[in-house]
Amino acid sequence: MKYCGRDFSNSEINHIRQLIAENPQANRLWLSKRVCEFLQWLTPAGLTKDMSCRVAMIRMHKDGLIKLPPPQSKNGNGKRCARSTPQAEPPPYEFQTPAGDIKNLRLELVTDTAQSLLWNELIDRYHYLGYTPLPGAQLRYFAKSQNTVLALFGFGASAWMVAPRDKFIGWNHAQRQSNLHLVVDNARFLILPWVHSRHLASRLLGMVSRQIADDWQNRYSYRPLMLETFVETPRFRGTAYKAANWIYVGQTQGRGKLGQSRENNLPIKDIWLYPLHKRFQQLLCK
Repeated sequence: MKYCGRDFSNSEINHIRQLIAENPQANRLWLSKRVCEFLQWLTPAGLTKDMSCRVAMIRMHKDGLIKLPPPQSKNGNGKRCARSTPQAEPPPYEFQTPAGDIKNLRLELVTDTAQSLLWNELIDRYHYLGYTPLPGAQLRYFAKSQNTVLALFGFGASAWMVAPRDKFIGWNHAQRQSNLHLVVDNARFLILPWVHSRHLASRLLGMVSRQIADDWQNRYSYRPLMLETFVETPRFRGTAYKAANWIYVGQTQGRGKLGQSRENNLPIKDIWLYPLHKRFQQLLCK
């Protein structure tokens, strides 16, 4: 059985069942950490991938393979953000400065709870996909001028199988399984609806492509080699990505992030890639 990009054998699933049975008072976090230690499911920095493991175990639970204890806290994972605060209300004026004239334009990482709540609320209220938790390793940004939020970015785990991307990279199944963490998905990019700034999107994409590898290294102790994103057509044309030198490689088949469903029931999206290293293909195909 495959969950979160990892194959689980029958003996491993039996071990998870036994661990749950022998620790009836344990919560899901504790269980996921013990499972990661047993499986040696670790990040390149040697940390347990307990978030991916919890997601995998929840899916096993839904599939009837294991029976998890009920969650001890209702964190709202997978649910829309219900917040509606004055901080996220549209301002009384529109922002209409051309990108080249914006002063002190910068990207600010989300690092604390207050920032996280605001980011979630803005995405949920103003992004057409709304808010859902980003999977796996992730970084979120505010794009600001002075103290004014103009735009937001969210980066998370890449899609498991994307035929045009995989063909462009040239890796095989084993190489993809080993190195997929080096590809990061630009899952959310939102310029707030009251911000009208010519060329702002492409300028911000250029800024984040220069900054994200260092930020990822600081947080996760390794550097990604490529960014990917999926642009829903015909809702968007990907003009900003093209202007920021991202590479169009094809379209999805509408099967979802994990690529396991045989049904094409999701919107078709254009696939854009941005290499972060000049030898990205050689390194990803190791």
